[in-house]
Amino acid sequence: MIKRTLFLLGCLILASCGSYNSIDNFYDAHKNDNQVTAVRVPRFMLTLLSGISPEMQSLIGNTKDLRYMQFPSTTPARTDFLNKQMNGITGSSFIEVYRKNDDLKRNVVSIREKRNAVKEILIYNNNNMNGSFLYFNGNFDPVKVREMARSEEFQKLGDGLINQYNMAPSSEKKEL
Repeated sequence: MIKRTLFLLGCLILASCGSYNSIDNFYDAHKNDNQVTAVRVPRFMLTLLSGISPEMQSLIGNTKDLRYMQFPSTTPARTDFLNKQMNGITGSSFIEVYRKNDDLKRNVVSIREKRNAVKEILIYNNNNMNGSFLYFNGNFDPVKVREMARSEEFQKLGDGLINQYNMAPSSEKKEL
């Protein structure tokens, strides 16, 4: 009986620690920060974004949740803090498809798979002035995701998202 209780207590603690580092928590913790642009696109508006390119049409057609956030990262301490938070989110539950490190600058594409489908895609960029992430949740073809990461299509999508909503780069907050 005691072993069972300790086991359940241990599982509960692990589950609570694992949920701390999530996109939801990061988004909620930073969406009200100064000079942050935050967009959470509802499903019905995803069709507006699918017109960026045929590749985006095929990707967005399978998306259930799409979020974008751009935030200031002007000091080395802030950049390091944000990089560590993103590393905590991706940690062991995501697979890195692409990573480029240049001192504190980061370009990372990570995915979470289930069987033969990619369920989540997280693109994180930080150039020591601005950081951003682009997050997708849905059902995606792993081969297409790999091709898009190599050809920098995700970066184009982030730029297209900013243009579609006519947002200023880091001076306006918006949540849809």
